[in-house]
Amino acid sequence: MPKFLQVVSKAKHIAVITGAGVGAESGVPTFRGEGGPMEEMADIATPEAFSRNPSRVWEFYHHRRHLVLTQKPNAAHLALAECEARLRKQGRSMVIITQNIDDLHVKAGSKHVLNIHGSVMETRCVSCGDVTVNHHHPICASLEGKGSPDPDIPEAEIPVDQLPRCEQSDCRGLLRPNVVASRGVPVAEFNMTTTPKTEYFTRDPI
Repeated sequence: MPKFLQVVSKAKHIAVITGAGVGAESGVPTFRGEGGPMEEMADIATPEAFSRNPSRVWEFYHHRRHLVLTQKPNAAHLALAECEARLRKQGRSMVIITQNIDDLHVKAGSKHVLNIHGSVMETRCVSCGDVTVNHHHPICASLEGKGSPDPDIPEAEIPVDQLPRCEQSDCRGLLRPNVVASRGVPVAEFNMTTTPKTEYFTRDPI
């Protein structure tokens, strides 16, 4: 820990990586933890699922949006926001790179946040690609009271023309949650340190 503090005290640019655990303290279930929707995600949070049944996907995320809108940042979110503010006064910078889609870092006051999985509070038009922040709840009238996680409650089967629509006057295309879907774009990880696996990724020059 002393060495870590020494490095941080001299760093001009700091990156903090956060995951689902930081949101759990605020009452947002982790996808893989108890009460999390990991199994349901496999059938819902994919591009194919949205094409087949956008109503079901919107019900799922409508419930997630409700959870996020009713929760507050916890001590970890607030501490990171305060740390960023202090570093900024010292002429240094800090960025938070998070896989969370709950926007609680932003709500806590953090200014530089990279949401690598997107945000449940944003929508993307499948027609024109417009991305918009949307905190309305419900996001459209047809989703009022829908999206219960209770498996005994049947799906609403909302007609496509009653689901969230793009507000661009010349578009009105179907909106989807602006989050990264499962089985999405492959991510490459680069390790600058030599490891036992390095030989699999390097070749001798020809």
